[in-house]
Amino acid sequence: MSIPAQFKAKEAEEKWYAYWMQNNYFHSEPDHREPYTIVIPPPNVTGMLHMGHMLNNTIQDVLIRKARLKGLNACWVPGTDHASIATEAKVVAKLKAEGINKEDLTREDFLKHAWEWTDKHGGIILEQLKKLGASCDWERTKFTMDDDMSASVIHSFVDLYNKGLIYRGYRMVNWDPEAKTTLSDEEVIFEERQGKLYYIRYGIENSTESVVIATTRPETILGDTAICINPNDERFTHLKGKKALVPICNRVIPIIFDEYVDMEFGTGCLKVTPAHDVNDKELGNKHQLEIIDIFNENATLNSFGLHYEGKDRFVVREEIVVELEQLQHLVKIENHINKVGTSERTKAVIEPRLSDQWFLKMEDLVKPAIKAVLETEDVKLYPNRFNNTYRHWLENIRDWNISRQLWWGQQIPAYYYGDGKEDFVVATTKEEALALAKVKANKPDLTLTDLKQDADALDTWFSSWLWPMAVFGGILEPENKDFKYYYPTNDLVTGPDILFFWVARMIIAGYEYTGEKPFTNVYLTGLVRDKQRRKMSKQLGNSPDPLDLIEKFGADGVRVGLLLSASAGNDIMFDEELCSNGKAFANKIWNAFRLIKGWEVADLPQPDSSKVAIAWYEAKFQKVLLEIEDNFEKYRLSDALMAIYKLVWDDFCSWLLEIIKPGYQQPIDKATFDKAIEMLENNMKLLHPFMPFLTEEIWQYITPRTKEEALIVSQWPAQKPFNDTLITDFDFAMEVIAGIRTIRKDKNIPFKDAIELKVINNEKATAALDSIVAKLVNSTSITYVNETVEGALTFRVKSNEYFIPITGAFNVEEEIAKLSDELKYTQGFLKSVQGKLLNEKFMSSAPEKVVANERQKEADALAKIAMIEQSLANLK
Repeated sequence: MSIPAQFKAKEAEEKWYAYWMQNNYFHSEPDHREPYTIVIPPPNVTGMLHMGHMLNNTIQDVLIRKARLKGLNACWVPGTDHASIATEAKVVAKLKAEGINKEDLTREDFLKHAWEWTDKHGGIILEQLKKLGASCDWERTKFTMDDDMSASVIHSFVDLYNKGLIYRGYRMVNWDPEAKTTLSDEEVIFEERQGKLYYIRYGIENSTESVVIATTRPETILGDTAICINPNDERFTHLKGKKALVPICNRVIPIIFDEYVDMEFGTGCLKVTPAHDVNDKELGNKHQLEIIDIFNENATLNSFGLHYEGKDRFVVREEIVVELEQLQHLVKIENHINKVGTSERTKAVIEPRLSDQWFLKMEDLVKPAIKAVLETEDVKLYPNRFNNTYRHWLENIRDWNISRQLWWGQQIPAYYYGDGKEDFVVATTKEEALALAKVKANKPDLTLTDLKQDADALDTWFSSWLWPMAVFGGILEPENKDFKYYYPTNDLVTGPDILFFWVARMIIAGYEYTGEKPFTNVYLTGLVRDKQRRKMSKQLGNSPDPLDLIEKFGADGVRVGLLLSASAGNDIMFDEELCSNGKAFANKIWNAFRLIKGWEVADLPQPDSSKVAIAWYEAKFQKVLLEIEDNFEKYRLSDALMAIYKLVWDDFCSWLLEIIKPGYQQPIDKATFDKAIEMLENNMKLLHPFMPFLTEEIWQYITPRTKEEALIVSQWPAQKPFNDTLITDFDFAMEVIAGIRTIRKDKNIPFKDAIELKVINNEKATAALDSIVAKLVNSTSITYVNETVEGALTFRVKSNEYFIPITGAFNVEEEIAKLSDELKYTQGFLKSVQGKLLNEKFMSSAPEKVVANERQKEADALAKIAMIEQSLANLK
């Protein structure tokens, strides 16, 4: 079988992924082995692959492939999330483009369109992950809207409701006027924005007097139902018991007194709009104020907006300021920076809104999750600096608003049988609901047609918090064999941005339903940024298409490029050059493989240099293997890959192959060749989790293999004792070789011209590696001497002195002149350095690090001068 001159990444990727799928290597079933389980963070069902997905899923694939090689029963469950807000928004936009309004459709008709959209666009991202090499158990692919997954969500809702943990409440919620749904507190992103503070005059009823209030939202004055003043504010004590007039609408409102008001902010008078501010709502409850909601669900003004009805809130803000000025109610306007809540999904400015919503009580549910991460460490976060973020969120948690005013998602299983606020039951099915309603209402003649299901859908996170359990059927059938075998899972790889949204909630759900953690380790990746440290986004146009990168650099090249710069929790400054480096590494390995396979093998005695080199590489391999395992345990995958990179590029390709390489047109002995293949195979095992396609291609080219012998299911190298002294001795020999190569280069001594090497062995260095030194520097002899060799070129390694006697056409006079010039320059450099060190002002003001650097320069210069002087003495 001829080996191509170049590694053809695309061909290898298509060939070996098909081969792995055909032989079902990715699929897992419970058996006698120890399981290793990962569940994928489900991407949006209609999403497309981006650089964050590339990083996250490459890390997961590395972990799962290594587990497979370690003999564990590796199971990586893929799937997608229905993403209520994002998907519904896309479907609504598509319908709008076709001239169809969502409001004109029934729920059933809309869901038909949503399923058509999902069936057309859904799952594309999973197919794209295959291009990356993701070795997921595709037979286990789940979607959060699958029948069994939805049934798990409904079961969970009913169960938590029956436990008294879910309740319906009329609360101030975060309203997204673009998506037309509520959001949880965690889905609101606060941004500092430059705004304005408007000072507005309110008249006092039956008086010429007035008060001035300051507000950032003048459009909401039409919903004002009181003016509030601090009772300790002596400026306004005379207003007790009086009433004010709201400008424009002339509504008469009470002036109330409460210590909530900050006397120092604005004018000391606060407008109270209970329908549109959470703090105003609390004041309203306390003082029994009227609640006037002036907004429609899309944040246009309703009939309480008077002549502004139907206009957007921000348009009204501009127009009402003009009207207030014309009516002489506007006193002044000041610039003001304030924090504005925006929707994490749509980026719309959030509107506080009073609404009946469903909530999940979190106070008790959260306790086991706090303990698991922050006390017992049953669940570990990597890096652990995120423990503080986790603590802050969970110790300050509020009840979770789990209802959304959407149709795409699991419909809340609450059924209403009357007009009263409590005229509802919660049940898994409508039939069960009817039985419960008959009893609760004491109306045995109720029928199914009398029941009306709650129109809201559940928050998407309320389905995905069950993900590690639900994918194995653990909510509906907790005793099934898959769930009992694969759960708890092992590792979770995700971004820190969803540490609370998803990770913490999965931990909460895990303890609530199983009494166990859902996973042991959480690897938190960083964000992928561009070279200018900007987050990659379509809007900025700085995010490359991952599939284009794979086409250009190969999947293995992209994987290496990403991982070499991806330490846990730290952001990646992505540069295509990283992928280019990954591709160059793949080519280096391919060429090394071709070099080995190109050697003619003969039954010859093994050279001593090869025997020693093999012993050294086996020791070095074992030492690096220890380092790799340590890095994997600490989830330092970037460091693990770098250790393998250096082992293969430097130690294997640059040193070992150079040592064992036979002479030009000469054969290699069989013992060395067999060992070279064995070590190449071990290298492929280490590299396989990171570069699956290249390594499988080389593995299969080395020798014909059965499907049971494929690299993907081979064995991870075993750890063995190793000779650390041999590694240290080899490092010393490397320095000797580097010294001789430098002299050859500087003195233009061709490699074909053999040299002699004489050594004063003050270091008592072993002679066991002399055969390697001799081969790599083309030395006819290495002789140990006790005195300086006259007429020789010299260099030092530590305290050892090395001499290369001058022979042939070497021009002594030229070398003496060259060394004399170098000596003069170095002495001048030393003088300038010592001048600094003798300067009291410099020594007293320079940082300690700078002074230490100058002292090191002095020491280096003195050593170099001594070496040049010794070389000159030898030549003279």
